[in-house]
Amino acid sequence: MKKILHRAWTEIDLNALAHNINAIKAGLPEKTQLMAVVKANAYGHGDETICRKLWSLGVKWFAVSNLEEALTVRKVCPEAEIFILGYTPPECAVDIAKYNIIQGIVSLEYAEQLCRYANVPIRCHIKLDTGMGRIGFRSKDTAKCIEELMPLFKMDKLSIEGLYTHFAVADSPEKEDIAYTYEQKKRLFNVYDMLAEKGHRLPHVHCMNSAASVYDPDDRCTLARVGIIMYGLCPNYPVPVPIDLKPVMTFKSVVSQVKTAYPGDCISYGRTYTAETERKIATVTVGYADGYARLLSGKGKALVHGTACPIVGRVCMDQMMLDVTDVTVPVVSGDEVTLFGDCEITADWLAAQYGTIGYEIICGISKRVPRITV
Repeated sequence: MKKILHRAWTEIDLNALAHNINAIKAGLPEKTQLMAVVKANAYGHGDETICRKLWSLGVKWFAVSNLEEALTVRKVCPEAEIFILGYTPPECAVDIAKYNIIQGIVSLEYAEQLCRYANVPIRCHIKLDTGMGRIGFRSKDTAKCIEELMPLFKMDKLSIEGLYTHFAVADSPEKEDIAYTYEQKKRLFNVYDMLAEKGHRLPHVHCMNSAASVYDPDDRCTLARVGIIMYGLCPNYPVPVPIDLKPVMTFKSVVSQVKTAYPGDCISYGRTYTAETERKIATVTVGYADGYARLLSGKGKALVHGTACPIVGRVCMDQMMLDVTDVTVPVVSGDEVTLFGDCEITADWLAAQYGTIGYEIICGISKRVPRITV
């Protein structure tokens, strides 16, 4: 490893990614293709590296949040099917078509704006709001929804290829939430079937996110939009998933100094920690500017020589302190520290310590932290 990188870095395990993809594919219905969700820099893992590997594994569909992300995927995977889940400014309609991108259509107003700027038909899928309450055509009343959708099929600048929705609680094992997800799916297929009756049988219909792909796969879905499980995390920690997953990202740093704290000594800003007995304290070269949350102060742990060591005092912008008293071998400057990854301390576990989700942990690793492929 280059010396300049030996401060804080992530290791991206492409073998773990391949393992997860194979495990996910094995559980999908025969006719359901995997759509890899690589938005937000592939959930913080590095979109170019991840997309190249996914393409080599036979993944042909990719989902992103915006046009900038779509163009990055297009550069890496020239022949991929790329789907923008979110909003693209209508004035970018020419670029959407130029780079053969598929755009989500969320409203009649948005469709009209796109058509105003488009010079050729834009490939698109229609988004239904079946209960998420974010974007999309309301679908509670099937007949009324169909009435709203029909004008789209008369727009010569739209090439409509699919219908989709997003689940709100597919990751929940609660009975009420399972019923809610079932109702969302029912609304989607009711609209899809009625469109078919009216002569608009679309090639694609999809609603399966990571949770639905492992808990309740549906063979009517032509695509499974797989995100968090692809990277080896749970959709709803600590609810287990029925397949073996391996974390793709491991976050590491190093010890810069070890000192002895004596009874009464304070550690870090705010004097939130005072040593009661003699302790060995290691300063680690990582902080909240790297994406290691300040909210983990006094709550998180990190591995030093295989021992889970608690954070003491507040996490700083570029540094934090660990109590390494219980480590059975001497801890010295330059020793490697594992913050999370394929070990007992996972991103999911860390997230649970301060009330967030693993998604935020991995997406929050800052750009100044190098991603090293291993």
